[in-house]
Amino acid sequence: ADFVLVWETVPWEPSGQQDSHENRGLQEGSATIHKTWRKKFLDNLHAAGIHMEKHTARMEKKVVHYLLLSAPWSVLCYYAEELRLRVPLQALPRQTSSWSASVLQQLGIPNLMAQEVPNLPLDYYTCPFKANKLCWFLGSNQQDTFFSTTQRHQILHEILATTQYGHSREREVGVDRLLSENVFTAAFPLHEGPCNLQPEQPAAGSLSQRQVLFQYWASWGKWSKYQPLHHVRKYFGEKVAFYFAWLGFYTGWLLPAAVVGMVVFITGIFLMFNDVPSQEICESAEQYWMCPLCKNCSYWQLSRICGTFMAGRLFDHGGTIFFSIFMSLWAVLFLEFWKRTNASLAYQWDCSEFEDIEERPRPQFAAMAPMTIINPITGAEEPYFPKRSRLHRILAGSMVIIMMIAVVVMFLVSVILYRAALTILLSSSGYFWFVASASRIASITGSVVNLIFILVLSKIYISLAHFLTKWEMHRTQTKYEDAFTFKVFVFQFVTFYSSPVYVAFFKGKFTGYPGNYVSFLGVQNEECIPGGCFIELAQELLVIMVGKQIINNAQEVAIPKLKCWWHKHKLLSTQKERKEAEQAPWVMDHQLLVFEGLFDEYLEMVLQFGFITIFVAACPLAPLFALLNNWVEIRLDAQKFICDYRRPVAERAQGIGIWFSILEAIAHLAVTSNAFLIAFTSDFLPRMYYEYVHDSSLRGYVNFTLAYAPWDFVLQNNTTCRYRAFRDRDGNLTLTYWQLLAVRLGFIIVFEHVVFFIGRVIAWLVPDIPESIEVKVKRERYLAKEALAENKV
Repeated sequence: ADFVLVWETVPWEPSGQQDSHENRGLQEGSATIHKTWRKKFLDNLHAAGIHMEKHTARMEKKVVHYLLLSAPWSVLCYYAEELRLRVPLQALPRQTSSWSASVLQQLGIPNLMAQEVPNLPLDYYTCPFKANKLCWFLGSNQQDTFFSTTQRHQILHEILATTQYGHSREREVGVDRLLSENVFTAAFPLHEGPCNLQPEQPAAGSLSQRQVLFQYWASWGKWSKYQPLHHVRKYFGEKVAFYFAWLGFYTGWLLPAAVVGMVVFITGIFLMFNDVPSQEICESAEQYWMCPLCKNCSYWQLSRICGTFMAGRLFDHGGTIFFSIFMSLWAVLFLEFWKRTNASLAYQWDCSEFEDIEERPRPQFAAMAPMTIINPITGAEEPYFPKRSRLHRILAGSMVIIMMIAVVVMFLVSVILYRAALTILLSSSGYFWFVASASRIASITGSVVNLIFILVLSKIYISLAHFLTKWEMHRTQTKYEDAFTFKVFVFQFVTFYSSPVYVAFFKGKFTGYPGNYVSFLGVQNEECIPGGCFIELAQELLVIMVGKQIINNAQEVAIPKLKCWWHKHKLLSTQKERKEAEQAPWVMDHQLLVFEGLFDEYLEMVLQFGFITIFVAACPLAPLFALLNNWVEIRLDAQKFICDYRRPVAERAQGIGIWFSILEAIAHLAVTSNAFLIAFTSDFLPRMYYEYVHDSSLRGYVNFTLAYAPWDFVLQNNTTCRYRAFRDRDGNLTLTYWQLLAVRLGFIIVFEHVVFFIGRVIAWLVPDIPESIEVKVKRERYLAKEALAENKV
């Protein structure tokens, strides 16, 4: 069997207590409709020539029906031609495609990452299947093995997705709709045997494809080895294989970034102890009396912030500038080389022309499209939805999305106001404990409120995005997924990055000065902690990067295991039933979890890519944490796919889809963000200015950055005090402030132009498609032409 359909029925037992008639009637009514739809659907499948074999499993309260489906040779041939599946013409020796392997080979260093994996799939020259040219294809005399298992799954899935069970006008088509209506409880292809080795099983030669992947890919012992991507592709299809190829490639590239980040961090430790301004602050004792930070706050001494100021120097020094430039170029290089890797994998996996030529309309689109048209590329007649109508729908959808994002931003502003208001309330409450930890309590409760809100909103938003994307009527699965991904990513981007962006660029910038504090909606604007906003941003990033990743990984280990256990428990209520059911593979697979798609996996990694590039100036250790996380992530994901999920229908893809464009946008944004971070949030430029204009040893720098409180404030309170700003005794901005502003803007322009220029040069020097691949593509086209030529002599 290739595919399994599952449904459950409840035998009606005459129960002693009077169940309300209406309730029973409703249940029976819906059960009758379901039965009619199911019968019609299965009759139509039978008419399409599908072989069926039925099994039932009796439980205490219900009967579970398993229908095993398989397609005979004639049906396979018809659909293979219809779906333009690619079949082999000629076998090829498989070349290793890893750049690290070839570099190590040239240097003569033994490669510790290489591993011998049994049953390596062969590489072939392929072309689209044509039934009347069957004899030219490789292995055409063995009907059982001619089509791969993943191709048989694709064919059956296509049949299930296009079979009607009611009126086509009512759009009553396809197994997906029946699953959502609970007519069937599951539809999935079967895994190949159990995932772990059986005790009576002999050596590696007889391992099933799933066991090979479990042994050589999902086991923790293989953390330092290359992933067997060709095996992954053969078992799960190209879309899943591209995800793991990209994840492995990204993790490999994080290694140099992590090493350089470590060096920059260690340099920061040495600079911290020899830093003159830090020593001045720590030794100032009662020299600098600082003004209150709000109306009801007290005066304080500058020497109090000695610790946080020194910690800020860990991240805020000259090495940071170098590291920001390094990471911006690293991102450009990483994306350029991924393009090359993507091109060679797309060629090896026969999907380099998939999106333009081979991809068919989505079954749901075909069922709902109002008209048909001739495809200008393939010449075949296919369903069509007018472009203008789609554009109108996309515009309308975009308005809804913009409104939702505005709601998020409004809420985030209200959380900031809540924090500021709570801080002021607690500070003036008079209880010592509250006063001492006012800002900490406010920020922790603010974060919790924020988290709850984000979780609730994202649930609403994702279902809205699904609805809008369906309504926009995208022709192919790839376009549909790209549109959905973009919508949800924009939302997640705003929710995850808004807090770091606020700390980095807005917090403490618009606060006013003593006696003239700026307030927003009656609440005074938040100040940075006395050590400066840079150290606060570093804290925020460390919490998000480390905390979020640890929680995510714990969830990825625990949740699938718990869900699997619960699913099994629900299906098989007694121990005896479990013993009986353990034998049948379809029952074992039914207990596994439904594969939900790759969106969440990509999202986690792309948000991480954003943190290590957009805010890298604030935390040089971010790439190291990302690297450690991803080493764990690869094996966790592999185990989920092999052991916890039902086998997904193999889908074809030409790459990682719209995620690549998103990564490019993030890489561009990172350059601008780092330029502004260094110019406005970091202390780097004021120090450079002081060294150049006043004193190269930085003595007296602290005094230089502090202004005296305005006269009217001093007269009111009978005390003189200092605050951080470049203002005179009347509260007006000084000439130094304007000179520094010019330096800052000049730095941003120079930084951006230099980095973008070098990035462009790199992109121009690295060709998108390796030369060897271009030759192979031409060779394959020539062979396909030969094989399919009408007049073979």
